Amino acid sequence: MSSRRIFARPARFAAIAPYVWMVLFFLVPFAFVLKISLSQTAIAQPPYEPVFELAAGWEALKAAFAALSVDNFRLIASDDIYVFAYVRSLTVAVTATALLLLIGYPIAYGMSRLPKSWQAVAMVLVIVPFWTSFLIRIYAWINILQHDGLLNRILLALHLVSQPVVWLSTDSAMYIGIVYSYLPFMILPLYATLAKMEPALEEAAGDLGAPPWQVFWLVTFPLSLPGVGAGVLLCFIPIVGEFVIPDLLAGSNSLMIGQTLWLEFFTNKDWPVASAAAIVLLVMLLVPLLLYERLQKRQLEQGR
Repeated sequence: MSSRRIFARPARFAAIAPYVWMVLFFLVPFAFVLKISLSQTAIAQPPYEPVFELAAGWEALKAAFAALSVDNFRLIASDDIYVFAYVRSLTVAVTATALLLLIGYPIAYGMSRLPKSWQAVAMVLVIVPFWTSFLIRIYAWINILQHDGLLNRILLALHLVSQPVVWLSTDSAMYIGIVYSYLPFMILPLYATLAKMEPALEEAAGDLGAPPWQVFWLVTFPLSLPGVGAGVLLCFIPIVGEFVIPDLLAGSNSLMIGQTLWLEFFTNKDWPVASAAAIVLLVMLLVPLLLYERLQKRQLEQGR
């Protein structure tokens, strides 16, 4: 048997696996959520109607399909609560992602310029926070940011403030928690891109008389854009739907869409409206994904 035939079957399975994963863990759950979003709320179990029952026959299925409607999507578009939640989620995600990029890029750049033996140490230091529970880390920040917490004691000791600052239940606390939690997701793809960059390119620009800032802006930064794009997407998409950090650290006056979904599902038991809100959120997040895929495709075509 030739080596080509030996590896043909595993290669085919490897090529099919992502599609099977996509169907089982995305398209099938998405179809269920879409169906619920087109249903109506009911005081029953499950708390929506109609319910498709294959055993009831074809006529019952046709009646169930006819009962589906887009009323929940109309409600979301017309209700200021949902519109404000989407706008606030996008605003928080854009601001937090910009902060993450401003903080994460210098760290990743510094890591990539360390000696090889120190780069592994720096990588471990970035990953170490993942070794503890996410909730424990957020609760630790509640202790740090409280009235007599560590942050206020440091600020008072340095005479930077005259009295304790109110941090908890503010947007400042929420941004601190988000930046702390998502910083590794920004640093790691940036570091991966910067570390494999050919140093000779920067050296050539310097030899031609370009000052360091010009070398960075015209050579380093453009070549690191794939890492910037990957880091921005890895941070922006989960932050838009973030629930835990805003719920524990931010105030309750203005809700993000993740908190609104939680209230609809578990407090109001309004599964159809919550499902419709989730569908709208998914469609919104497809936009940056499609833009990134288009940029990646263009870069691949230019590299040929």
